Amino acid sequence: MILICDDDATIRSSLTLVLKRAGYDVAEAGKPDEALDFVRRTCPELILMDMNYSKTTTGEEGLELLAKVKIFCPDVPVILITAWGTIDLAVRGVKAGAFDFITKPWNNLALLHHIETAIKLSAEPPHNAIARKNDKASSSQEIPRQARNDAEVQKFHRENIIGKSPLLLRIFETLARVARTNAPVLITGESGTGKELIAEALHLNSGRSKSPFIKVNLGGISHSLFESEMFGHKKGAFTDAHYDRLGRFEMADKGSIFLDEIGELDPTSQVKLLRVLQDQTFESLGDSRQRQVDTRIISATNRNLAEMVQQGTFREDLFYRINLITVHMPALRERLDDIPELVAHFIRLQKQQLNSPDTVEVSSEAVEFLQKLPYPGNIRELKNLVDRTLLVSGKKVLTAADFKEQYVELPTGTTPPDSLRSLEHTERDMIRKAIDLYGSNHSKIATALGLTRQALYRRLEKYGIQMNNE
Repeated sequence: MILICDDDATIRSSLTLVLKRAGYDVAEAGKPDEALDFVRRTCPELILMDMNYSKTTTGEEGLELLAKVKIFCPDVPVILITAWGTIDLAVRGVKAGAFDFITKPWNNLALLHHIETAIKLSAEPPHNAIARKNDKASSSQEIPRQARNDAEVQKFHRENIIGKSPLLLRIFETLARVARTNAPVLITGESGTGKELIAEALHLNSGRSKSPFIKVNLGGISHSLFESEMFGHKKGAFTDAHYDRLGRFEMADKGSIFLDEIGELDPTSQVKLLRVLQDQTFESLGDSRQRQVDTRIISATNRNLAEMVQQGTFREDLFYRINLITVHMPALRERLDDIPELVAHFIRLQKQQLNSPDTVEVSSEAVEFLQKLPYPGNIRELKNLVDRTLLVSGKKVLTAADFKEQYVELPTGTTPPDSLRSLEHTERDMIRKAIDLYGSNHSKIATALGLTRQALYRRLEKYGIQMNNE
């Protein structure tokens, strides 16, 4: 049962028609008092709630109704209905406990996706709220629920994600629950922690696995090319547009799109992205026809978006749109027990690439040495160190001395790593130190930092660091 709360009879009728065609039972409330009378008697599966119920447009009535509804039905997801110009009110509602918000006029397909996701996620028991105080019945359910979680993790396909640490297993539990939904997921964590692999696993374990998985590095797309890259263009839309081009969103239709480095997006592009995330529609450059896509949104960043929202450099409404589910990838220094398994995995990959039948082992002293390193570049840095040591040494047993010979120690700074300012300062300092060590040899600098040459060039441009060409 879905409860529709709106003082406009036309909107109630439109929503009722859409929901009944989708197979939902529907109840209606035209006034806040009617909505409260309903939730006093029974809790629906979901509530669609308008923000205003009189001539005022402040949204205070909707926020007050939300607070009262949550008293009677605290676990029922509420999706707010608001006009585009009052999204700030909807953001306040999300902070007050609403599940999500949609804007008028809404897109029926996007609305049904929001509803389906909300109902699926609300049906799952909270991960950290299995047992209640002084409730003996709930404690008896803890073991079966844990067994279900373990079974879900076992079914979760994660062949490319190596490790069994408790932090990683908790992430797998979350992924196993949300992969089957259409919920937007934000993956956070330092560079090199494997955020892209998590995004791929989400897609492969979803109902969209047979459809495209489109990766977009937003940090590598200039402001002037954003619309063309993301939404496509028609022939003649601008100078040098000699042919029609499909945008990334259209390429990801029925599948998933991975928006990497979303924290690098400029404010103008943030507005354009918010539009398509809101109702899954867009217009290609040079084409006035609106296009509809059905795409699952997965984003990633190594930036502190909440802090950026406070600083005014990242839109708050976009922040709440992309992070319905947040997955934080731990740094390698937080999961040192996974290093032996990671090293063995990287050696296998390297031997496969070299088509070599030889077996390579790693001494216990070498493992201890690897577990003591700081790894500012995380898993990417470890992989580069293992690959480099394996290729240079040519031995069948790698020792601590072999790894020490190939290890490049770079300063990590003295300020806390969680600080956004210190992270950028450290990265800039590491690049300059690597330049001092290797001069103008771009390949060696990129390898030492655990970066591709393209990623190195982007960072050189970002920090205004000048280098001589090779």
